[in-house]
Amino acid sequence: MRALKASFNCAAFTSNLARVKRYAPNSKVMAVLKANAYGHGLIEAARALNAAEGFSVLTLSEAIELREHGFTQYILLLEGFFEPYEVKVCSHMGIGAVIHHAEQINYINQIKPAKPIDVHLKINTGMNRLGFMPNEVPNILKQLTESPYVGNIVMMTHFADADGVKGVASQLTCFNNLKEIDGYERSVANSAAIIKYPETHFEWVRPGIMLYGASPFEDKTGKDFQLKSVMSLHSKIITTQILEKGQSVGYGSVFTAPNKMTVGIVACGYADGYPRHAPSGTPVMVDGNVTETVGRVSMDMLYVDLSALPKVGLGSSVELWGKDILVDEVARQSHTVGYELLCAISASSRVPLEYLNG
Repeated sequence: MRALKASFNCAAFTSNLARVKRYAPNSKVMAVLKANAYGHGLIEAARALNAAEGFSVLTLSEAIELREHGFTQYILLLEGFFEPYEVKVCSHMGIGAVIHHAEQINYINQIKPAKPIDVHLKINTGMNRLGFMPNEVPNILKQLTESPYVGNIVMMTHFADADGVKGVASQLTCFNNLKEIDGYERSVANSAAIIKYPETHFEWVRPGIMLYGASPFEDKTGKDFQLKSVMSLHSKIITTQILEKGQSVGYGSVFTAPNKMTVGIVACGYADGYPRHAPSGTPVMVDGNVTETVGRVSMDMLYVDLSALPKVGLGSSVELWGKDILVDEVARQSHTVGYELLCAISASSRVPLEYLNG
């Protein structure tokens, strides 16, 4: 059997959720479980995050799966309904929906669900992706409150740069200036805002990446915020090669040995979710020793420098990211974000998954 495996420390989920609650002690937590819980497994992540007051997902099938597994938390569809028939299913199963387009209100009134549906009214305060413009809110809110098929309403927006230099001030001011939101619960804070902007916490917070132990900030790691890595991607050395000075390894000959060196061949490649653009020098751990990759990542394999590790070789364990090699650092070296790397694991059917309780 191929050595590659992804392990998930479920206790780390619990720890990270507790960290969210320390940041926002007066808010209810809507744990973001979209994209198969960022590659960690929808149901397993929900079980480990069972203390959250709500779960948010992208698709109706994800929401149904949560209900069928017995989860009673508030469940929210982050992009709302895509088809009218979904209204009836949501009503029957007690699933809430984000409303970001007038046609979605038409769906509700057209289907006339037996039980009113709770909604999150999405307001576009500057992300310019989904949501109603502020001047549209009075009319849309009037339609929602007058419909007998709409239940509780939460006011919602999403920050474009909570993790960047612009911050949240402009969008938060736009949101807070809406008189119509008075008296309603509010939901605006993502992971970056939870950590950096306590004024955004309101009645609900929506943590995503921080629940998985990674950082929402490019210049920080999860450890900087006392978060614990949930996923560990690990493999083994399947053979070694001796390179003479001037020889290369892998496609494109992008790495040339500066001296005679030992290279370990690791059973993991971009088809498994490891970033193809990870450059030579990306950190990796072999038998508890930190070293680095060399050469170009291929579909099934990557290569690591073993020159300073004479006691390791065939069968040695490799941590590609996890507790010691942080996914944030691998992402930084690869000019991407931890979100992408974590999600890529669930996109690959080649990586066996293992769930640990401690």
